[in-house]
Amino acid sequence: MKFSLLLVIFVVFAVGVFSCGDNKPVNPVQNLSQVQVTEKLLLANKAALNVEDQQIEKLIASRGWEMMKTGTGLRYQVLEKGKGFQAVTGKIARFEYEVDLLSGEIIYTYDKTGPKEFRIGSGGVESGLEEGILLLKTGDKVRFIIPSYLAHGLAGDQDKIPPKATLVYTVKLIDLK
Repeated sequence: MKFSLLLVIFVVFAVGVFSCGDNKPVNPVQNLSQVQVTEKLLLANKAALNVEDQQIEKLIASRGWEMMKTGTGLRYQVLEKGKGFQAVTGKIARFEYEVDLLSGEIIYTYDKTGPKEFRIGSGGVESGLEEGILLLKTGDKVRFIIPSYLAHGLAGDQDKIPPKATLVYTVKLIDLK
């Protein structure tokens, strides 16, 4: 009898507690059109680009670098002026390099792999690096800051470059073939 009375009290209490809600979902599902989804994604991307741009500017200011900025967002600073030929599309650029993350961690260097080369205009390297190489003459040594969208983007390189990483390249163009 005592057990049945406790059971009835528990059931009445439980029904009372769980029936007092307003039955509205906590996070109602929004039905968005494709245009609304696109607008929301564009706003999120703009916010992410703004954060990355602020991080780049903070690094530049903290290191006292004097850098120029292209229309795409690539930053560059000439460290040594060369006297050779201007890089142009179709030529094979051969260069020494060091790649750092914004943290200063060195992730790739020509000391370990040798100079890198690629045919300008054929891809195969970060679009920001290709854009930067086209600014150079043989013998130029520069520093590039390549935003993630001009580097490896959301995927990283599946090795040492993480997703959404801004890269700091130090490059010396040693030859054009």
